[in-house]
Amino acid sequence: MLRSDENDGLVSQIIDALRKSGETLSTAESITGGSISSTLVGVPGASDVFKGGITAYSDEVKVAQLNVDPKLIEKYSAISEQVADAMAQGAVETFNTTWAIATTGVAGPGPVGVHEAGTVWLSIRGPINQTTVLALSGEREMVRNAATSSAIAAFARILNSRV
Repeated sequence: MLRSDENDGLVSQIIDALRKSGETLSTAESITGGSISSTLVGVPGASDVFKGGITAYSDEVKVAQLNVDPKLIEKYSAISEQVADAMAQGAVETFNTTWAIATTGVAGPGPVGVHEAGTVWLSIRGPINQTTVLALSGEREMVRNAATSSAIAAFARILNSRV
């Protein structure tokens, strides 16, 4: 897992890259519970590019605030690629941003249905779309922190790939 100062360095790079390109960012978080948004706004200059985030911990909020189709949740479960993608798309539309980062998964301590603790779906939507499944290990907070760091690092890699 990345240390906080490494996260801050990546977030500074993200903010600079988005500012230079005139792009904006939003989040839709379930498993990370707002920690991606918190990490972003902890770095000066975030308000130039970060419009906001929704912590959609319950399925009802995913549906009502992010316009996730309840049939996706019913068919695939909230812990799925399809729902992560729909959450990210919902954030792009809700906040009218260029990019969105979404997370959903199981932090633990035990499994949820067929999904083991540490299963995380990360979706990034924008000019480049990427969805990734992570299989993380450790206690609940370790999983949540690793999911946050992984999301920030993945988004930074996407932005750097365009240079």
